[in-house]
Amino acid sequence: MKTVVVGSRESVLAVVQARMLIERLSAAHPELNIELVTMKTTGDKILDRTLDKVGGKGLFVKELDTALREHRADITVHSLKDMPMETPEDLPLLCFSAREDPRDALVLPEGVTELAPGAVIGSSSLRRALQLKELYPDNPIEPVRGNLQTRLRKLDEGQYGALVLAAAGLKRLGLGGRISRVFTPDEIIPAAGQGILGVQGRRGEDCSYLDCFADAAATAAALCERAFVRELDGGCTSPVCAHAELRGDTIFLRALYYDSATGAHRVGTDEGSADDPETLGIRLARRLRG
Repeated sequence: MKTVVVGSRESVLAVVQARMLIERLSAAHPELNIELVTMKTTGDKILDRTLDKVGGKGLFVKELDTALREHRADITVHSLKDMPMETPEDLPLLCFSAREDPRDALVLPEGVTELAPGAVIGSSSLRRALQLKELYPDNPIEPVRGNLQTRLRKLDEGQYGALVLAAAGLKRLGLGGRISRVFTPDEIIPAAGQGILGVQGRRGEDCSYLDCFADAAATAAALCERAFVRELDGGCTSPVCAHAELRGDTIFLRALYYDSATGAHRVGTDEGSADDPETLGIRLARRLRG
């Protein structure tokens, strides 16, 4: 019996997401022996500084990449929004899962029904902060680190008046009831890949067993969004973001360009063929950059 070792971060959400993959593979391929190995990444350990100060999203994949190269894991599972736009040639992204709710969500302390004027909104995302300032100009935005449970604890203890989190993570953990409101992509453009899981592995190995987990619509959206951000060299330190929606044979792309030199930002939209998603992402990126 072939053994497949799945690598994951050790947070509760990461493990839940890894088990989603494992359950799908086990059902489709009972001939496989699938094991889970978890590890704490550098990004999980450094909680006193925001990611842009300590090296960006690569800190969440470094240890998992090493596990792949050392054959301690055969594939790894990631929240795609947390992955760098450039992946190593020897460790390609092999497939993308079906997309959970891609939107951002406002979460209030337990028992609170409205955001108080002047209350602090917790978010360590520059992308969210930039767009939240337009929606809530009178509410300061302060960084918040830690896993999802830690952030919710800080919220309920009164350290923040609200949090803005990915709806996908809350729903996957059965915490959708904590959501006070979701922001449409018109209000807050989600991060590229938000709500999608990416599976990474070693180049040249037979990973056809992942076909049962791959989703064509999410793949097209992910490639389009990541092409936009990559064209603008937007990483964790940039609020550059994109959200693609499949509409039949076409993709509708809404994206935000940020000029780091001036602090100005522009939002634009475009449509293109679902058969060539990356061209659409690159085209809109170049148009907004000017």
